[in-house]
Amino acid sequence: MLHKIIAEKRREVESLKRRLDHGKIEEALGAVAAPLPFVDRLLSSKRKVSVIAEVKKASPSKGVIRPDFDPLALAQAYADANVEAMSVLTDEKFFQGNNDYLTTIKREIPTTPLLRKDFIIDPLQVYEARLIGADCILLIAAALEPRQLSELADLAAELGMDTLIEVHNEAEIEQTLAHTKPSVLGINNRDLKTFETTLKTTERLMSFIPSDLPVISESGIRSREDIDYLAGLGARGVLVGEHFMRQQDITVAVKELVD
Repeated sequence: MLHKIIAEKRREVESLKRRLDHGKIEEALGAVAAPLPFVDRLLSSKRKVSVIAEVKKASPSKGVIRPDFDPLALAQAYADANVEAMSVLTDEKFFQGNNDYLTTIKREIPTTPLLRKDFIIDPLQVYEARLIGADCILLIAAALEPRQLSELADLAAELGMDTLIEVHNEAEIEQTLAHTKPSVLGINNRDLKTFETTLKTTERLMSFIPSDLPVISESGIRSREDIDYLAGLGARGVLVGEHFMRQQDITVAVKELVD
């Protein structure tokens, strides 16, 4: 599935190149508010683990997760629960996301840092992320060559954005640490090739990560027991999407999970 998604992203980038004029990017960036400190917000949390709450309508493996999907209402519910940050899906074809969701949430809830959750493979997508209001971007190690990973992370930093680099195995950790200097690392408990999910992935990989590098555990988190387990492993934060999207009262769901 990952190869299929990346092939589609290459087509999207070609379309983006035709629509986004390099000559106008600098001018447009000047009109965008400065990014919020995404990672600092996570690390300054007084919770046992900080929360990146995800605005997510659908996924390739589960189909539509939230039929009554209203991105702004969902984001407001998260804000009411005082989440440290939000993740907004912008991939349209596979996750039914949209750039407009992120832009709208940033406009209406400007004090919560936002992660653009997408499959970024080209510098133009990094510029686009900043233009639509992202404070942080996701870079997936499995989708990028080490040189690409380094270049995209450096560009994000130049634009004032943080980067959440996502890994799933020992080789990806080794390559990431050899070619970048991440301020935070995400461990995806979901295998993007098979979509199988287990929190044991975080347990297995923690020993390969320097103890002073903060770790965010992503995917498959559903209960207070999961939170206690991950906190016990040393995770500084969690990214939760599907669990929250399936709850009737999202604000209560966040508080029950982490407060």
